[in-house]
Amino acid sequence: MPPQIKVASVQMDVTLGEKDKNLARILESLEETAREGAVLTVFPECAVTGYCFESADEARPLAEPIPGPSTRRLAEACRDLKAFAIVGLIEADGPRFFNACALVGPDGVAAKYRKIHLPLLGLDRFAEPGNEPFAVHQAGPLRIGMSICYDGSFPESARVLALQGADLIALPTNWPTGSEPTACFVANTRALENHVYYMSANRVGIERGFRFIGGSRICHPDGRTLAEAPSDRDAVLYADVEPEVARRKHLVRIPGTREVHRLADRRPEMYGKILEPVDHSPSPRSRHGASRPESTGP
Repeated sequence: MPPQIKVASVQMDVTLGEKDKNLARILESLEETAREGAVLTVFPECAVTGYCFESADEARPLAEPIPGPSTRRLAEACRDLKAFAIVGLIEADGPRFFNACALVGPDGVAAKYRKIHLPLLGLDRFAEPGNEPFAVHQAGPLRIGMSICYDGSFPESARVLALQGADLIALPTNWPTGSEPTACFVANTRALENHVYYMSANRVGIERGFRFIGGSRICHPDGRTLAEAPSDRDAVLYADVEPEVARRKHLVRIPGTREVHRLADRRPEMYGKILEPVDHSPSPRSRHGASRPESTGP
């Protein structure tokens, strides 16, 4: 039997603006998941800071570089626990800040990701769009790809990570009321169409009138749900993943008569329209006074 690797998704409430309190809860949960044998634990989007900011001036003081104070504390825990964690936070880069997540392991920060697709909501009204490409990173025996929340609604995000060899795609997220169909279907669909493990880590609770809907889940490469959290409370999900299953893109039911290859059967020469930009003017972000410089656009 191929080796199995335990992973965990932590669904939790977050207190807006209280980094020390949130980080203490993250570290406590990480100790729990490591005791249970999880090699990788994924936490929600903006788990360190909260999400529902009302201005850039309110959010900016909570931003920090990666590596920085929060990721250093996480790295100490990961070193002691011999584990990896993906945690959402606000990344500072000079005067700019990004909705980001960091992959932290026993040797410190292994990678970071800046959210590329930004809705007109919460922190994303003021953050810069991610300006670094999707990439796959090693976390122990796992090849990990990262996206954040709204990125999951764009199939290109997961496909690029699958093409780069991801075994598992992690989606820290803050899905509010109204996002129930997304929570129910996106993770399973992205897992199935790319034949990868896909796991979401959503939050719960109410923040400035926004209710977050939970429903975190871990999905198998065939699209099945391996573990699912409730909609209204903290929860920790566990699942055993097998990297070799995700890497086996050639699926044979009956040799010669019933076979598919999730990547080789693609027809990229027919997909040119995907690369053509859409005219966004007037941009909803510009109408609300948020900047979106071309130099840092997705």
